[in-house]
Amino acid sequence: MTAARELRTIHNQVIRDRATFLARTDGKGSPTVLEIELAPGGGNAPHVHTGFNETFIGLQGTLGVRVEGQTLFLRAGERATAYAGTVHHFFNPTRETVRFRVELEPGHRGFEQSLIVAYGLANDGLTDAKSMPRNPLHLALLVEMGGFSFPGLMGLLLPVFRRLAAYARRRGVEQELLRKYGA
Repeated sequence: MTAARELRTIHNQVIRDRATFLARTDGKGSPTVLEIELAPGGGNAPHVHTGFNETFIGLQGTLGVRVEGQTLFLRAGERATAYAGTVHHFFNPTRETVRFRVELEPGHRGFEQSLIVAYGLANDGLTDAKSMPRNPLHLALLVEMGGFSFPGLMGLLLPVFRRLAAYARRRGVEQELLRKYGA
């Protein structure tokens, strides 16, 4: 775990979520550890990470997790792992805020950065109502930084995202976002 001085909490005003980094990776295999407060009805779209496993651990309330077509409802102390290459997503099926821990092994600096930037973009009014960046260059960079892939038709867009992300990097957009949001 990182030193307490490195703890950082970010808030997304659009989707009303909060994420606290309990540990940030050192880039040498240490995990990324987050505590998330997920608003009622919140969650993310089905996706895949190829570079790390993602473990969800219930802390308070009931967290819905779908892994490879199986839906689980995690309560405090219960866990589920989406192994690298596994389609998964999480959601809050309740009317109460849900708290849970996420552990990425190995940790992923790009994922950490993408989350910080995504929340910053939302708070600056640069996303839609579901917190998706309006600027396609921003979206492409977040997909690449975070190590995301998508199942189905969305997966067909990955080559386009890669090209857009490369273009955005050449134009300095990635460095501008990382600097602006302190990622």
